[in-house]
Amino acid sequence: MVHYPEINALVEKYQQYGLVVLGFPCNNFGLQEPGADASEILNGLKFVRPGNGFEPKFRLTQKIDVNGDKEHPIYTYLKRNCESPKDMFYNSTDLFYSPLRSRDIRWNFESFLISKDGYPIYRYSDDTLPLNLKSTIEALLKL
Repeated sequence: MVHYPEINALVEKYQQYGLVVLGFPCNNFGLQEPGADASEILNGLKFVRPGNGFEPKFRLTQKIDVNGDKEHPIYTYLKRNCESPKDMFYNSTDLFYSPLRSRDIRWNFESFLISKDGYPIYRYSDDTLPLNLKSTIEALLKL
């Protein structure tokens, strides 16, 4: 799982310039976030995936829904301002929410870049590796 270490690398490089990363644990996709609370989620990261003592250098929120009838308002806002980067859904038997909507988050690690004033600027698919965002982050931070 390369996303977590790459997110930490971005935080280490750009936090001093104002980059803030928030992680929103979610169980909507393949039930991949079974942790019931912050302690269980952090232990899962540290000892299971990615494991090897990993500790996030970014803020994690409580577990939320990012899609469906129970979606958190932050995701309603983000998705309203940025269309989905993918047209197709993954296998719907691995999606644990309803209803399905065209702007839904398609899978874990889909990400948004948000301006300093809180406006969503870019939305990236789950297969975009965090380090591939460096040039865009640098442009937004005016580095």
